[in-house]
Amino acid sequence: MAHKKILITDTILRDAHQSHAATRMKFEEMEPVLPLLDDIGYYSLEAWGGATFDTCLRFLNEDPWDRLRNLRKYLKKTPIQMLLRGQNLLGYRHYADDVVENFIEKSIENGVGVIRVFDALNDPRNLETSIKSIKKYGAGGKCVCEAAISYTTSPVHTLEYFVKFAKQLEDMGAENICIKDMANLLLPFDAYKLVSELKKSLRPETKIHLHTHNTTGTGDMVYLAAIGAGVDIVDCALSPLGNGTSNPATEPLVATLSGTEYDSGIKIDKLLPIVTHFNKVAARLEKDGFLNPKVRKVDINTLIYQVPGGMLSNLMNQLKQAGQEDKLPQCLAEVPKVREDCGYPPLVTPSSQIVGTQAVWNVLLGRYKTITAQYKDLILGKYGAVPGKKNEEIVKACTAHGEEMISCRPADLIGDEMHTLTDKVKAEGFYEKPEDVLSYALFPEVSSNYFKWRKAQKQGIDSDLAKNPDKVYPV
Repeated sequence: MAHKKILITDTILRDAHQSHAATRMKFEEMEPVLPLLDDIGYYSLEAWGGATFDTCLRFLNEDPWDRLRNLRKYLKKTPIQMLLRGQNLLGYRHYADDVVENFIEKSIENGVGVIRVFDALNDPRNLETSIKSIKKYGAGGKCVCEAAISYTTSPVHTLEYFVKFAKQLEDMGAENICIKDMANLLLPFDAYKLVSELKKSLRPETKIHLHTHNTTGTGDMVYLAAIGAGVDIVDCALSPLGNGTSNPATEPLVATLSGTEYDSGIKIDKLLPIVTHFNKVAARLEKDGFLNPKVRKVDINTLIYQVPGGMLSNLMNQLKQAGQEDKLPQCLAEVPKVREDCGYPPLVTPSSQIVGTQAVWNVLLGRYKTITAQYKDLILGKYGAVPGKKNEEIVKACTAHGEEMISCRPADLIGDEMHTLTDKVKAEGFYEKPEDVLSYALFPEVSSNYFKWRKAQKQGIDSDLAKNPDKVYPV
C-alpha cells in the first residue's frame, strides 16, 4: 500500500461518554473547548446521534436539536458526525419512511456533516431510505454518507460476507464504508485481511473508516494493523474518556504516527489543554456516579461471549433486580446459544438487548419457557433478515398461535406517520418547530415530559413538571 496520512475522527463528544458515562456529558461541559477541537484537524467530530438524543431529553433537560445547532456555531471547519440506526433512527423500533426522510433532512439542515448509518442485522433493506435521504439532502458536499458494516464473528460472518455487503452499500450510494466493531471483536490480523480485501474490492475514492473499542485491550493493535493495510480513517477518543469500553485513546495513536509516513498531522501540544479540560469533566462524571472505573479495564469475556460492554451492564442490572447476580456466568454462556437460535445477528442495539434479555429468561425460568415479545419479533422477521438459519423449534414456538413470518422489508408494513404526528403534537400544545414532531416520533413520553418542562420554564411555573407530567398547567 502507498503510505498516506491517517485521518482521525474523535468521539469525545458522543461515543466516548456514551461508552463510559451513560451519555451524561452536558453541552455546557463541551462548549469551552469547542473552538480548540475545531482547530485540531480532525476528519470529523462525532457529537450527535446514538444515545445523545434520548439522554438530552430524558435526563439533561436539553433539546437535542438545540445542542446540534449550538455545536455548529463553534465547529466551523470540522464536520459534525452522527450515528444513525437506519430505519430505527435513534429509537428502538422501525419508523415510517416519511419520518426517516424528515429526520435526515432536519439533521443535515441543522448542521450534521457526516452520517454514519448502520443496521443491527446488516439488512440492506433497512438502510435504503436512510441512504437515499442522505444523498438527497446532503448533495453538493453538505453531508457525507457513511454506511457501516456491523462487525461480528460467527460461522456465517465470513470475509466474503463482509466484502459483498460493503460492495452492496457502495452501490447503494455510500461514499465511506465503516467497519463498525462495536464489541471489539475484530483482531489485528483479521483487521489487516478485511481492510486489504475491501481496498481491492471497492472503488479507489471510497474511504474505509474503522471503528473499534478497547474493551479487550486490542484496539490500538487493530488500528496499527489496519493502517498497514490501507485504512483511511480511524475513531479515537481523547484519553480522559478513552480506552476500556470506549474507543482507543487519541493521543497515543497521534504520537505513534507522528513523524512517519502515516502522520495524522495532529499536534500533541494542541490536544493537551483539551485533555486537561475533559479530565475535569471525567472527574465530575465519576463523582456523580456515572463513570465507573471498571469500564476502563480490559475484559476478555467480550471475545469469549461476544457481549459488548453496554450489553454486559444490562445483563448485570437485570440479574441484580431479580436477586440472581450469581447467575451471570450461566447467562453469558447462554447468550451465544440464543444468538445462534435466532440466526446469528450481530449484537448491537437493539439486537444485543433482545438476545441478552432472552438469555436471562432462559437461565432464570428454563430455556424458552418464556419468549419475550421482542425476541419473537426478531424470529418472525419484524426487525429484518438475519444472516443465518433460525432454530426450527423456536420458529414453531413463535408461530404456535397463528403469528406469521414476514419476508418483506419491515418498513413496508408501516404507513406514513408525519401528518398524524404533527397534528398530535400541535393538539397537545407542544409544537414550537418542526423538529419537535421528530422528537415526539422517536420518544413520545420522554419528549412530552421535556416539552412540559420547557413550557413551564418559559411561563415561570415550577420547574418540576418534567418529573410530574400529570400536573395541570396553563395551555
